[in-house]
Formats: sequence, C-alpha cells, structure tokens
Amino acid sequence: MAVSKLTIILSLFTLLSTLLQAKSTPQIKQVKVQDQDAQPFVGVNIGTDVSNLVSPSALVSFLLVQKITHIRLYDANPDLLKALAHSKIRVIISVPNNQLLAIGSSNTTAAAWIGRNVVAFYPETLITAISVGDEVLTTVPSSGPILLPAIESLYSALVAANLHTQIKISTPHAASIILDPFPPSQAFFNQSLSSVIVPLLQFLSKTGSPLMMNLYPYYVFMQNKGVVPLDNSLFKPLTPSKEMVDPNTLLHYTNVLDAMIDAAYSSMKNLNFTDVVVLVTESGWPSKGDSKEPYATIDNADTYNSNLIKHVLDRSGTPLHPEITSSVYIYELLNEDLRSPPVSEANWGLFYGNSTPVYLLHVSGSGTFLANDTTNQTYCVVMDGVDSKTLQAALDWACGPGRANCSEIQPGENCYQPNNVKSHATYAFDSYYQKEGRVAGSCDFKGVAMITTSDPSVKLKF
Repeated sequence: MAVSKLTIILSLFTLLSTLLQAKSTPQIKQVKVQDQDAQPFVGVNIGTDVSNLVSPSALVSFLLVQKITHIRLYDANPDLLKALAHSKIRVIISVPNNQLLAIGSSNTTAAAWIGRNVVAFYPETLITAISVGDEVLTTVPSSGPILLPAIESLYSALVAANLHTQIKISTPHAASIILDPFPPSQAFFNQSLSSVIVPLLQFLSKTGSPLMMNLYPYYVFMQNKGVVPLDNSLFKPLTPSKEMVDPNTLLHYTNVLDAMIDAAYSSMKNLNFTDVVVLVTESGWPSKGDSKEPYATIDNADTYNSNLIKHVLDRSGTPLHPEITSSVYIYELLNEDLRSPPVSEANWGLFYGNSTPVYLLHVSGSGTFLANDTTNQTYCVVMDGVDSKTLQAALDWACGPGRANCSEIQPGENCYQPNNVKSHATYAFDSYYQKEGRVAGSCDFKGVAMITTSDPSVKLKF
C-alpha cells in the first residue's frame, strides 16, 4: 500500500455554520449503475508479508468461517487460487507493477498471463476482476504510458477466452490523483495525468468496469489535523454543526469517505463520464503506530472498520449519489509484520498472522460478514487442516498447564463422542478461551485455533 498524499483545502469547514441554515434541494444527476451480480459488499485485501503465514487451504477455511465472500490479492498466487476453488469466495487478482512493462509491450505475454492466472482456475475459482498495477500514476509514474496498453492487452486476451463479460479489468489509484477534493463538487483529476486518465475512463465506460480508488480517511485526518475532525474520519455520529457542507450543492457530509467518493464522481463528471462506478479497493485504519502516529490505535481502528462495514451494508450511497453504494475492500485481513517502518505499515490487519483478531469488531446487526464480534457470543475452535500430532500436543497443553475443564471429554462423559482429537481439542480450546474471558490471544494454541460465532456444540452435537 502506498501512502496517499492527499491535500485537503484548509478552508474545509469555512462558512459551514451559515450554510447549514440554507434550504435547498440539490439536483442530483444519477450515475448509471453498472450491472452487478450482488448487492454492495465489504471485502478484504490479503497481503502476504506475514511471518508464519498459514497454508492456502487453512486461509480459505478461515475466510469461510469468517463469512468473508470477497477478497483482493496483490498477485495471482496459484496455490491460493487453487485452494479457493469451489469456495464461492469472489476474488480480484492483481498484476504487480513490475510486470506491467512486459504485459503492456506484448499481446503474447498478456495472453499467457491470462491463460496461466485466469483460464487455468476459472470458473472453479470465482475470479471477478483483475487489478492492473497499484497506484501506478503516483508511485511509478514512469510506467504511466504503459498502463493502458497493459490493460487493453489483458482485455483482448479475456475476449479471446470469452471471459470479458464475467471478469472486469481496472487499475487502483491513490486519492492524490484528484486535486481540490473538498468540496467534492469542485474536485478534478490532476491535469498532468489526462493523457492516461481520459482514455482509461473511456475504456472503463465501454467495458462496464469500475474506477478503482484507494481511499484512506486516516491520511486525510493525519495531514489535516485541526481542520478535519477525528469524528468525521471515523464515521461517528455528528451534530449538524460538525457536518461538512459542499457550498455549491449544499449537500451535507457526515464522513470523510463519502466526500472522497463523491470527489471521484465529480472529477469524472468534469471529463463528461457519468456511467462509471467507484469501487474502493482499499480503505482502513492502523491499530498501532509510532510516536508520530498517535491516532493509530486499536480503538480508532475498531471504530473505523466497524462503522465502515455498517455504512456499506446500510446501502445508503453518498450524498451526491444515494442511488449507488460503493463496495469497499478493507486494508487488510492480516497484520503484515514483515513490512518496513513506520510501525503503522505492519498494523493495518483485522487479524494477526496466526488468525487471532487484533481487536473485536462491533458489527452486529450488519449481516453475517465477519465473525469476530464482541457483541455476539464467540467460541474457539480447531482450524481445518491441522495434523493430529500437532493438535494432540495443543490439546494436552489446554487440559494440563492451560487448566481447561476437560472432564466432559473423558471416556463415558457427555462430550466424549465423537471420539477424535479434533472434537476433543475444540471442546478444550473453547473451555480455555471462555475461562480466559475471550480475550485476544487466548484462542491461538500455536496457530491451530480460531474464533467463530458458530457454536461448536451444535455442530459436534455435544
């Protein structure tokens, strides 16, 4: 993830109090909603700079337990794509920036890439989109001229494979490609990028593909402290006096993310594109930082991501376009502990690499997405794919030094059946987890257990 160096006009909140009194019904031009096979969703990005990363099959099992139905990968890892087969999890695969030149320079190379990474797995693995590069125009601008040729070559290969209607192609951008982002109605794309942006939008419009944007209210807040309040960045409920108001449309913004999305729509409209939908390919909040990032805390990360999930699943759209809600991929599933400083770079995950939660989200009432929710009862269960020897060692620890109550899984007792190490370990792990007050880290057992909201006693008929 590249840090988006977004500059917000320092007069963000000027004259808001007087504008709040104005009565006006803004004219909202509807964006043509692209065909989608599902309602707005929340997905997760999966980075792999993780020490002791679980196996692909264990990762897929974990995703299924957590009821995560959409993921985005930063590559096209064949082992993971194979493990995702028949899981019904929808996946965006990616072309890394260092492969752009080869693909953009050769239709043969592009066709080989599609054959190797798409045709070989689809439809058993539900690949829904390809993200070509990541924040290319701002992080590797020298590759800008090759970006669209790479996209078009890959699209031609999809056409040849008759997959172009099932799989979309786009490229994720940093928020900083948009200048003057507030008020949203005055936003516009950096004109120095027009030679790429305009033909790219033409392609997206023609193919029904989304404009992928990486949008981080965290960075907006950090770069504009004193101007952008923390509550606005975290989706917290606001009094009318704290709402952001666009003086041109008189639309009220209760959170920074909606304003960023509408800035993208306004920027496209300024170039006469009104039929491309925004897909937020990255958004999140770090749970830990160094002394220069005091707002990177577990509480703020929990608040942001919990409220983000609720906001998307509420399907309320944005002030400018209430008729369409952008789907969002949270950055990210796992803490990438191998990433370089600053400290926050290794602490964007919802979970640690061993699949225990960094914090427990508060998303109850927002559907079934994510099972690590303090507002529901949670349980500790054995992960799939763990060998019996490793599991037996963990079971012995739980019933011994861990002092879990294992009396019910002794021969002749109520929970002895089914008599296998996995069911006995699940009972013991959950006993220990509940005894410890369900605190983070108490459902680990050296990476063989995970948290769920599904009662294991029902599944195992205890």
